[in-house]
Amino acid sequence: WPVSAKSPAALAGQADRLARWAAARPGLEAAGVAAGLAARPLLACRAVVTGTDRQELLAGLGALAAGEPEATVVTGTAPPGETARTVLVFPGQGSQWAGMGTELAASCPAFAARLAECGAALAAHVDWDLGQVLAGAAGAPSLDRADVVQPALWAVMVSLAAVWQAAGVVPDAVVGHSQGEIAAATVAGILTLEDAARVVALRSRALMALDGRGGMVAVAEPAAAVAGRVTPWAGRLGVAAVNGPAATVVSGEPAALAEFTRACQDAGVRARQVPVGYASHGPQVEAIREEILTALSPVSPRPAVIAMISAMTGQWLAGPDAGAAYWYDSLRAPVDFLGAVRELAAAGHAAFVEVSPHPVLTAAITEVLEQHPAAGPGTVTGTLRRDDGGPARLACSLAAAWRSF
Repeated sequence: WPVSAKSPAALAGQADRLARWAAARPGLEAAGVAAGLAARPLLACRAVVTGTDRQELLAGLGALAAGEPEATVVTGTAPPGETARTVLVFPGQGSQWAGMGTELAASCPAFAARLAECGAALAAHVDWDLGQVLAGAAGAPSLDRADVVQPALWAVMVSLAAVWQAAGVVPDAVVGHSQGEIAAATVAGILTLEDAARVVALRSRALMALDGRGGMVAVAEPAAAVAGRVTPWAGRLGVAAVNGPAATVVSGEPAALAEFTRACQDAGVRARQVPVGYASHGPQVEAIREEILTALSPVSPRPAVIAMISAMTGQWLAGPDAGAAYWYDSLRAPVDFLGAVRELAAAGHAAFVEVSPHPVLTAAITEVLEQHPAAGPGTVTGTLRRDDGGPARLACSLAAAWRSF
């Protein structure tokens, strides 16, 4: 149930009055009350009370009226002026977890319908069933495989975007990190569902030839410092991704990565191995260049319907420039996610929604917005969380966006 007022005190009063009014009318449907509240004019101080039944909703209203913290209550203040320009953000590998999407598919028709469409598109290129993989069914391949987890993540992220859009959040722009760019291009209208399925399935299959030959390490340090730190391993290691002001990823040979990680730790710099067996965004990818270009040659990109910024070039994609060569280059070249977010902020985008099974980029985005507040106070939220992927979590994420949009 959404509530808004001009001040925190007025918000508490609104919650108290609503609680007493609803308690006196036990025959009212909760969804009907929600629809009526959502139709009211929006004021600056906002709260959303979530619950699975009237008792939980009334308890949440009571906590809001009393100024007490409650997990089912989300509060915030909308910035003055027009609604913030919104960006949907699609991360790369790392947000996956066993069972992701299954609970939401059973409770959210918009998500389930889009997920089924993604599964049908993938079926032309894979020998496994998307639903069985997500459910961890007996005999289904593991999410530990790149050629399984990347298509599965693509399908879940594209389907979560459909949920945000069904809820009325129409993005002004999209951005993806690494393989998340495929989901971003799908939502932007650059790739059809069928072309996107081809890109994510066949490119990740080509990656399997590199499995065991490389790896990646995340370093909590600015890119310039990390670039200097990898100098002793020149030709064996390189900067693969710049995620935030102090979040950089290095890729390369496993032995060199182990030495580099120890050197970082000895210097008091936090470094951790990323659970992948290949060195994306580095020279090793050149070994599969021809395979990728041939496999993706049928892809026919279209003009963007929603603006998309490339995390590879930092430039806006027109759409037709995202053919086979782009999808090879985006796997070979370093990711400059930091630069892409800075460009979005400079263009006036201040609301960022990470569309993923678990937020992995929200902290980096928040740090960028704090350092480059060109678009004003920023709003950053996720969608689902690891082992918390049902309608309650989704409602809280929608509420977190609404309180500040």
